Amino acid sequence: MNSPRSFGFLLRDVSRLYVRRFEQRAAALDLTLSQCRALVYLALHEGLTQARLAELTDVEPMTLVRILDRMESDGWLERRLDRADRRARYVYLKAKAKPLVEEIWRLAELTREEAFLDIPKKQASALIGLLDRIRENLATLEPLPAATSSTPAPKAQVRRRTSSTRLRRERSNTQP
Repeated sequence: MNSPRSFGFLLRDVSRLYVRRFEQRAAALDLTLSQCRALVYLALHEGLTQARLAELTDVEPMTLVRILDRMESDGWLERRLDRADRRARYVYLKAKAKPLVEEIWRLAELTREEAFLDIPKKQASALIGLLDRIRENLATLEPLPAATSSTPAPKAQVRRRTSSTRLRRERSNTQP
């Protein structure tokens, strides 16, 4: 089915519209989506390294450094050096940021309510469950081998990773 109503098109379009609406709300707080994500992850996992926070928020490490610089200058967080590895820095929220994190969650809830307007709670819950299952399916797939021009495209194969990934669970539980 090659249609804008296909799963991939719809998923991307819904995601884009949802993010745009959330960003409109966050702009009232003078926050970007990346800042919101960083604050939420820190609230849930205080003391992450900058490198781990970059992984969880899906932000390039150098970009995250600039984001953290601004938030640190605003008094929302502090960075502490690792005594064992002077290159590593741990990030902690300050008390000033906690009401901001609560406001981010409130904005996320408002955005969810708009997205699920006129959709019965049971159907909304089922959709979230299905999306969670799809994410889990995709997250556990083995990477595909690099294709070369002389190698035909592989047929659809389902290979799952045998080890569970903590990153996948952490991401799934903290999306605003």
